Amino acid sequence: MEIIHFNQRNLAQRWNVSEATLERWRSEGIGPMFLKLQGRVLYRLVDIEAYEASCLSISTKRLASENIAA
Repeated sequence: MEIIHFNQRNLAQRWNVSEATLERWRSEGIGPMFLKLQGRVLYRLVDIEAYEASCLSISTKRLASENIAA
């Protein structure tokens, strides 16, 4: 199985946010897990998709995962 990686620029484009936003989120512990190898930041596609799934909502008050548990 091939592991697909995104760099910061790729993820910023995917989510239509600035690279600075991703840098801030990393320092605050927000967003998907990431790798830091020799100064390069990489995100695995599986971690990006898992984070996106965890952010799904069914209303402005409830995450989709809360509805499944209820």
